[in-house]
Amino acid sequence: MASQQLTRGEIEPLLDAWLETEFTFHAAGPVARALSKLEREEQDFVLDWIKRIATTHITLAFHFAKRAPDLLRRLDPRAIEAWAVQLCDTYDRAGMYAALAVAEQVDGYARTGQIHTEGALFDDIAGVLGNFVRGLSGRKLKVEQGDSVYTDSEKIVLPAITSLLASRDDNFKLAKARVALLWAQTRFGTLRVDIAAACAGYPHPDRALRQFNALETVRLTACIGRELPGLHRDILRLMGILGDALPEGWQPLADRLNLADAQVEDSLSLLDTAYHLPDFQTWCHQGEMRPDAVASARAARLEKEKARFRIKLAELLEEHTSGEAPEKPASAEKPEIEVTPRDENGALEVEITLDGAPLAPPEDVKQLLTSIYLDFGEIPPEYLSPAGEGEYDPKLVFDQPEDPDSVWHGTYHEKGAELFPEWDHGRQHYRKNWCVMREKTVAPVHDSFYRDTLDKYAGVVKHLRRKFEALRDENRLDKRQTQGDEIDLDALIEALADAKDGREMSDRLFVRLHRAERNIAVAFLVDMSGSTKGWINEAEREALILLCEALELLGDRYAIYGFSGTTRKRCELFRIKTFDEGYGDEVKARISGIRPQEYTRMGFALRHMTKLLNQVEAKTRVLVTLSDGRPDDYFDVYRGEYGVEDTRMALLEAARTGIHPFCVTLDRDARDYLPHMYGAARYIILDDVRQLPVKVTDIYRRITT
Repeated sequence: MASQQLTRGEIEPLLDAWLETEFTFHAAGPVARALSKLEREEQDFVLDWIKRIATTHITLAFHFAKRAPDLLRRLDPRAIEAWAVQLCDTYDRAGMYAALAVAEQVDGYARTGQIHTEGALFDDIAGVLGNFVRGLSGRKLKVEQGDSVYTDSEKIVLPAITSLLASRDDNFKLAKARVALLWAQTRFGTLRVDIAAACAGYPHPDRALRQFNALETVRLTACIGRELPGLHRDILRLMGILGDALPEGWQPLADRLNLADAQVEDSLSLLDTAYHLPDFQTWCHQGEMRPDAVASARAARLEKEKARFRIKLAELLEEHTSGEAPEKPASAEKPEIEVTPRDENGALEVEITLDGAPLAPPEDVKQLLTSIYLDFGEIPPEYLSPAGEGEYDPKLVFDQPEDPDSVWHGTYHEKGAELFPEWDHGRQHYRKNWCVMREKTVAPVHDSFYRDTLDKYAGVVKHLRRKFEALRDENRLDKRQTQGDEIDLDALIEALADAKDGREMSDRLFVRLHRAERNIAVAFLVDMSGSTKGWINEAEREALILLCEALELLGDRYAIYGFSGTTRKRCELFRIKTFDEGYGDEVKARISGIRPQEYTRMGFALRHMTKLLNQVEAKTRVLVTLSDGRPDDYFDVYRGEYGVEDTRMALLEAARTGIHPFCVTLDRDARDYLPHMYGAARYIILDDVRQLPVKVTDIYRRITT
């Protein structure tokens, strides 16, 4: 039985509370009246989203509430949800004015974003399409969300929803076709030419640009047919459904552009003819052309890639000549370098020879050559001159890691940082690229802390070593084997009983001792917030020393990182020991150098450690957090439920990838939130900080066996 509609009198108090009308003066009455006319299911949907958007900004929620009844008549709820998320994402990324502009443009979104109810949402398909385009030949392109469909030669932009067709599967294939066509613009020379200049001589340059885009769409669709025949068949089918066809007079142009040797120059030569033909109605998989965006990306790329390649070429030559026999005299002649691009069967390969002998360039040099070739259709001769010593400043040519401290001294920027999403519990969606994280190395302190800890816990260390040596040498008894060290009495009795009953007697009558093989990788994430100052910080450092001593005996791969933060814009992860580092004097000095920092923003750190752990080949991967309190940050929404829910979501993300999270905490109030974040069996609470050094090794043994 359907629930009864909410009345205006029931809806208005909810809006008053969520929109804080006493202070904002938003007129909730007309909105409540409009919502009262909807079906109950629609009312629940709209009210839920008003409440969720209000956690981001009340004004955005009010704009959504005003437009929702009209949108429900024209759009599927999934499309409305995609628009609501885009509204919030725009606010996160660009602020209130940009978000209000998205709100004002909703009518256009309704016209162009959704015709059918089974749209493909960008958030659902971006990962798959990103992997798809990375698997294609050419420059590695990113897939990003935007307000249209286009490429600037370094990224492919798609809208929040693709929904021209009646089925979700077809809409996904349409989005894939659009990605393929935009990739083809970079791969088959469209963006090599100065498009703006080519169109500038016409009375209406915008119309010339649209007709040139049409010519290239015809040519590149044929290229996709040769390179990706399966996708091409899908494109033709989708075009048939939507009635895409050549306008009158275009067939002779298409015949020429469909030839295997057709190039972008053919489209340019046909542009004058196309300009005087009827307008080309945009095909479903066709995007826009934005020459300004292409020119900007290309200008920033060309000189930098030229310098990078010439420096790398000099390094390759130095490596090549250093491998020659010492008695061979150095040639006074300039070495002859040849670069031969090969574009065969869809694969783009570039070969380098030095005086006729092939060189094997590393992957980064191959990528540089590929990008240069895509920009010019060749490798320009001036690129083949190795850079002289001091000709370029590598700091200006190659991306340099930003000093994680110096970036805070001036105007804040995100250059050199890694961006992580954050789960907004109120919105029930991620805030994309929200946390700005930088890795830092803990400054080593070469003092007596390591030796003092071993002396302080000398008896404990001996005990731990014995326990971990036993764990390392632990054997497993495999029963019912065809060969082994001893008779399996249970199996023998069953076999004799079978024989007495006339059944065939089993030959699996032995037990075999099997050495247990440990294939474990563990990451320790240490709370370095300001609240760990004093005894807690000392206990954490002592615990890490004892752990490392035990783990070195066990042979498990392990890493240690610390974390802290001050708002989402300053999230810091501190390297103490990476998986590849040995436990030497430098790591011991870094453990000694662990010092309290700022606040306890945890989600970004858990997500980064999940990424690092998933790069390690191991049968069992464990993420252990050492903390003294709940997630928290500086006068930030992260305090309270928001931080707990983001941390919980980060832990769920880790668990979905096969990682086993565990928490050791010193917070006596942790029973209020840890079961919700970690689960009932995935944490331990220590009442006394002095227990930490001794207990943490026992905990490790428990969670890895």
